[in-house]
Amino acid sequence: MFGSSMFGRSRQHEVPGLNTTSTADISFMLLIFFLVTTSMDADKGITRELPPLDKKEASAPTNVSSDKTLNLRIDGQGRLFCGDKPMNVSDVKDSVESVVERGGKDHVIQLRTERDASYDAYFHVQNQIVAAYNDLRNKKSVQAYGEPYEELTEEQKASIAKAVPQRISETYVEEGGKQ
Repeated sequence: MFGSSMFGRSRQHEVPGLNTTSTADISFMLLIFFLVTTSMDADKGITRELPPLDKKEASAPTNVSSDKTLNLRIDGQGRLFCGDKPMNVSDVKDSVESVVERGGKDHVIQLRTERDASYDAYFHVQNQIVAAYNDLRNKKSVQAYGEPYEELTEEQKASIAKAVPQRISETYVEEGGKQ
């Protein structure tokens, strides 16, 4: 009997509970750590100088000669035209550089986009225009300061941007050319 009662009886074992009181604190501290150490880059978008909000501040229309103007148009099917002639997107950069060099500060790049045009076509043209200005500013900064544009001080960049201003006129038209 002695042996059977000692071995015959089963003892219940309790599983020890986990102490979770500090779990919330640790989770909160990890959340704060990752929020503080993560960089949140903001998209820059396309830099454009918008017309003044107040109509009284609007300047008088400027007459620019045709040799200092580049007229680009994107139709509803995403085709690009320079004047009335079809143009490849890859040729935009050279055309913009040519007009800016010829026109100096008085040049104008006109981009007319039909509302049905795809964003893809629009941004490919915009990328070529911006690439042309970046190349021209880089050449000017190397001539003036002996360094690429991106390595200049803010004051030097401002003087180059003033010497090679981005003069882009954008209009959005309904199909067929109506604004």
